[in-house]
Amino acid sequence: MDSQENSNTSSSTEEYKIEMLPEDYPQYDLSFKLIFIGDSGVGKSCLTTKAVKNNFEEYYQATVGFEFLTFNMKVNDKVIKLQIWDTCGQEIYKSLISNFYRNSSLAILTYAIDNKESFNHVENWLNDLKSQANPDVRIFLVGNKADLEEDRKIPKEEGEKYKEDQHLDLFMETSAKTGHNARNVLVEAAKILYKDYLKFDENKQNEDNNKGQKKGQTLIKKEKKEKKGCCQ
Repeated sequence: MDSQENSNTSSSTEEYKIEMLPEDYPQYDLSFKLIFIGDSGVGKSCLTTKAVKNNFEEYYQATVGFEFLTFNMKVNDKVIKLQIWDTCGQEIYKSLISNFYRNSSLAILTYAIDNKESFNHVENWLNDLKSQANPDVRIFLVGNKADLEEDRKIPKEEGEKYKEDQHLDLFMETSAKTGHNARNVLVEAAKILYKDYLKFDENKQNEDNNKGQKKGQTLIKKEKKEKKGCCQ
């Protein structure tokens, strides 16, 4: 049975009113670019397809280049469109993938819990991302294929520790096959980016208010100076 369940690992303790919207929903207030990166075979395409379409294919052809999906949801009063870029993981496409780092709002760094090598390569992917992406890009670490518990090579605690050591924004284990946390990755992404938007909007308003106050003070000083001049 599919389990698009919530995770105990959240980007915030704040509560949000969440509403899922159709993939072809025509309008949106905010749009953010997400990129899935990681080694080939860790299940990035299966995970994004499960999250967006609730479909799972046991045998999925390796992505060549990239695939593009959209995911729409409403957070409080804002309709958010997530533009999801699912990239291939082969070494020969590394230079192509780096082009997608630019202007990404959030990167989802993915490994498979049954593949030690994919976890060892996380640091390389992270370094490439940090060298190419915006300095304020948000980063999630996701351990996929959580349904393969019998074949687990990476303890969950190791993923959690890596997230803490590297100061990443969130760690979560997922399963594209069962749906465990698949959609929740995108929900948490939308929530943290919505929170960033609110902070940016608040700072902009404060900045505009400060400019208005300074302009008003300048006009008052100018008016006083003119009055002083006409009385002399």
